Amino acid sequence: MRVGVLTSSRADFGIYLPLLKKLRADRNIDLQIIAFGTHCSNAHGKTVREIYNEGFKKVDTIASLITDDSKEAIATAYGLTVMKFADYWSTHEYDLVFCLGDRFEMSAAVQAGIPFGISFAHLHGGETTLGAIDNIYRHQITLASNHHFTSTQQYADKVKTLIESEENVYNVGALSLDGIKDVQLVDEITLREEFEIPEGEFILSTFHPETVEAENNEVYAVEMAKALRQLAKQFPVVITMPNADTLGSIYRKELNNLEQDLPNKIVTVENFGKDNYFSAMKYGQLVLGNSSSGIIEAASFGKYVVNVGDRQKGRAQSNNVINCSFEADAICKSVDKAKEYGIYEGVNIYYQKNVADKVIARIKNLS
Repeated sequence: MRVGVLTSSRADFGIYLPLLKKLRADRNIDLQIIAFGTHCSNAHGKTVREIYNEGFKKVDTIASLITDDSKEAIATAYGLTVMKFADYWSTHEYDLVFCLGDRFEMSAAVQAGIPFGISFAHLHGGETTLGAIDNIYRHQITLASNHHFTSTQQYADKVKTLIESEENVYNVGALSLDGIKDVQLVDEITLREEFEIPEGEFILSTFHPETVEAENNEVYAVEMAKALRQLAKQFPVVITMPNADTLGSIYRKELNNLEQDLPNKIVTVENFGKDNYFSAMKYGQLVLGNSSSGIIEAASFGKYVVNVGDRQKGRAQSNNVINCSFEADAICKSVDKAKEYGIYEGVNIYYQKNVADKVIARIKNLS
């Protein structure tokens, strides 16, 4: 069985990894990774290297992003990605191609495959993020896909409504949590030395632009910086940098300025990699920002999450999430509340056992 896997960023590659390793080990599956988006961007750390570092040798790369992050540039990059993948799908055949999530690049690659009859299997469909245009891209990918692996039953039901069918929709849990209880974390001393994280408790933070009302991001980026500057008076803040969204450069500018002003308190990381990121989540005091990783993964590490703004609005949450507005005072007060709560001991609604095994068992029934 010839299987392709579309990966457009460091984030989705980390989520895919448990599945990729098992696909690679299966003698009956011929695995080809198709890397594009920020994987091929020097500005975002050229993370295709991470794929090779994990031992994957069969990797096709497709460069289609442009440097600018304006609305016009995002639309142009979408069109360019469609054109590049029109060429790719015309010369490559697969029994099945995995796609994941909701990025505009992922949507473009999938839309280009429709005329070629590509059979897509979508992971993490049915979810809702009202503060990001990714919400639209996610549903586009769902409608173009033939098989659906969702992270909760609620999302499985949503997919069934979208595609107007109950066929080939499977609630398997969140793939990024597969084997989470057995994950080999990086030693804390090693992690701190490699990324120059100061001693003591720290916050792990990730902020991305809100892309539905993108004009507000200039205000939001300033409020984010105010909050982080205030929080840095109490303890260090380790920040993973924004992805390639509309006006993401505004946030990058504020974060880089913070690091220059407070080099002993602010640490920015372009690309942690999954093991280092999970390790930082484990050793950190809490998670702050508006990333899906806080909603989906932090509960499995016993962490409370301060979820800022509307980017993740509508996504199902475990009881470890504290929601607040995109205002510096509200952010700081919510962080204080999370600190008081301490360790989260509740369940993670996204966790199920053996996710990758369940996905592979399903696709083998197709052949």
